[in-house]
This record gives sequence, structure tokens and C-alpha cells, in this order.
Amino acid sequence: MDMIRTTEALTFQDFLRYPDIRVEEGEFAFVTGRSGAGKSTYLRLLNGSIPADPGCIFYRGIPLEEYQILPYRRQVLLVPQAVYLIPGTILENFHFYYDARRQQRIDGERAAEFLRRCCLDFPVDTSCDTLSGGERQRVFLAIFLSLATDVILLDEPTAALDEATARQVLANIKDHCKQQGLTALCVCHSPKLVEIFADRVIEVGGAQ
Repeated sequence: MDMIRTTEALTFQDFLRYPDIRVEEGEFAFVTGRSGAGKSTYLRLLNGSIPADPGCIFYRGIPLEEYQILPYRRQVLLVPQAVYLIPGTILENFHFYYDARRQQRIDGERAAEFLRRCCLDFPVDTSCDTLSGGERQRVFLAIFLSLATDVILLDEPTAALDEATARQVLANIKDHCKQQGLTALCVCHSPKLVEIFADRVIEVGGAQ
């Protein structure tokens, strides 16, 4: 079945227009296109962070506007490019995001499992202030991966990583999504990674 479908008329601010797009349940899809084509904007539209005008987004066959937006965003979870971690330990950052969503906290052992999926073998009491940019990105990604329940939207999740690490992280994420029955859409500028991991490639064209 279609997990997400957007109509051909989907538009943002009258200058970004998107084709008819369908993503099936359980797929690991990639969004590609030239710089400025609206790839990140497309993920924000799917997440309901910004409104489409005109056009329609369907989630499990139901128009987005029929959902309550906050529960919807928990189901269609956006992992933004900009990493935000609070001062404190890795585990405290997990707790911060779980508390913000009023969800029961996970323990340190479970948090460490998600860190390892993102190629980080750090104690959860490690201070985030000591981490490099790439390590912070993976902590941020691990937190959101642990929160994903249905659809996860990944906006350049490996941008700060070297090629080998990026490849392993995406392999682990795809494996996790398959195990958990998650549907994923990922923006990525590496044609090689897209070729390796994409079940479906969605190309957006940008301004028209």
C-alpha cells in the first residue's frame, strides 16, 4: 500500500512544484535533485512543518489535514539537518527529546544500542560538549531513530561523515527500518550511496 502519496499539484510558495510521488510501506526511498530543487522543503511538507499551497499529501490514504498535527509528526518523524543537542550527557539528550514528546524515557542500555546503530561506541554518560561535529550528528540521528514509529524523514543524515562511515551508518539504518517495518525517505547528495541503498529514487525538479 502507499504509505505516502503527494498530488502532482503539490506546490510551495508558488515556485517549488513537485510531481506525483508515491512511497510504499517499508520502502527505503531517496529524494534527489539539483541544489535548490526543494528536497529539504519536500521533507518538511511531508512532515507538516510547512503548508502546501496548493496540493495534497496523503498518509495511509488519508489527507494530512485530517490528522491532528502533533500526533502526525510523531508518526512521520523528520530528522532535520541542523543538529540540536543540549549541554549535558548523551543520555540526558535522549531524555530531553523523550520528555519533549511526553514519551517514556528509554534506559542507558537501549540508548547505547541506537548509538551503535549509528556507529558510535560511546558510554551514554559521555558529555556532548566533547564530541566532534560528525559524532554529534550521529548522536542526534540515534535519538530520532529511537523515536521513529512509522515513517522517518532523513535530511542529509550523513553530511558530516566520511564516505566509509556514511555507508555503514546508512546500512545500519536501512537494516533497522527493515526489522522494525519503518518507511524511510532520505535526502542525500552522494550518487554512490543512493545507488547502493535506494529501493526507490524520487527526483524533484525545483523551480518551474
